[in-house]
Amino acid sequence: MRVALFVPCFIDLFAPRVARAAARVLRRLGHEVLYPEGQTCCGQPALNAGHFADAACLARRLLDVLARDAPDAVVSPSGSCVAALRVSGPRHFGLSHEVLGRLYEFSEFLTARLAVTDVGASLPEKVAWHDGCHPLRELGLRDGPRALLRAVRGLTLCEIAPECCGFGGAFSVKLPEVSAGMGERKARAILASGATVVASTESSCLFQIGGILERLGSRVRALHLAEILAGGADG
Repeated sequence: MRVALFVPCFIDLFAPRVARAAARVLRRLGHEVLYPEGQTCCGQPALNAGHFADAACLARRLLDVLARDAPDAVVSPSGSCVAALRVSGPRHFGLSHEVLGRLYEFSEFLTARLAVTDVGASLPEKVAWHDGCHPLRELGLRDGPRALLRAVRGLTLCEIAPECCGFGGAFSVKLPEVSAGMGERKARAILASGATVVASTESSCLFQIGGILERLGSRVRALHLAEILAGGADG
């Protein structure tokens, strides 16, 4: 299958290792990974701020770029960006594009489209799972990521309360005290679980949680699901 990798802004600028990990997993499974040049923002920040015209312009341009090589699927390691395009865009400004029917969040693509859970990964650690708000509540992605983690050799999955980490993009800028309070509550729940790793599908959530854990003096690592799945057979 020819898979176009959609790399969101946050990952491109702050966590490119996540995109590389996702590509590594897809290639391990035998798929051709394309990176359409000219990718830009999906429009989520503008959409969340209520600037629907600007969001529509960005979203349509991005979808046109992703469609250029006629991929069989478009995959992104960010549920929030996928939700912005596939759920919020059509709801708020009538976004319509043929690519939307082939657009998947990374874990969703593996479990729902490919029906794969075991990708040959290994990680002998106790992992606390954080459900990002957008993938959980807008895309309904709960069981898939957990199935993928349970198939990782040596990994012990630890459940914590499915509460928001407090990042929320502009929310953390506009209401920093509230954001920090929510993040600390999440971090302390992770510490109480005894986990050595916290994982999620959302790099932005992991930056929020990981930063607070570090300030609390914790050595718990924050890893994207793709980074965990990339470990194993081919490193």
